[in-house]
Amino acid sequence: MTEAGGRLAGVEGAKRLLSAWVLLVAAHSYGVGAFLLFATAWGARFGGFGEVSPLFFARQAGIFHFVIATAYLVERFVHGGVVILLMAKATAVVFLVAVWLLGVDAWSIPLSAAGDAAMGIATFVLARRAGALPG
Repeated sequence: MTEAGGRLAGVEGAKRLLSAWVLLVAAHSYGVGAFLLFATAWGARFGGFGEVSPLFFARQAGIFHFVIATAYLVERFVHGGVVILLMAKATAVVFLVAVWLLGVDAWSIPLSAAGDAAMGIATFVLARRAGALPG
């Protein structure tokens, strides 16, 4: 195999890996959304927030997770990109770190920030290898 052919095979493999990764990240967001929407009170207590009232805003966050997960999939499988996913993860990390530093002490906040950061970094690395980022 020529060097150019090897690079092409490597890029195609990276694209497949990136697509599989986006499916996993979207599945995670659908799972979080389902807990927020359908197990709202239990999920808030489990996450360290105690009682949440009204449940409307936590449930609204659940619906948002469904919308954003779907946006990840549409962008990847229709348009070939991951910019929405990267922006969502970066925004989530900034928000979560800020509220944690401002004193919201639920155990799930720093863990969620770390998870979103890891997902964002992994997506960025895979997207660079797959040539899926503009520029």
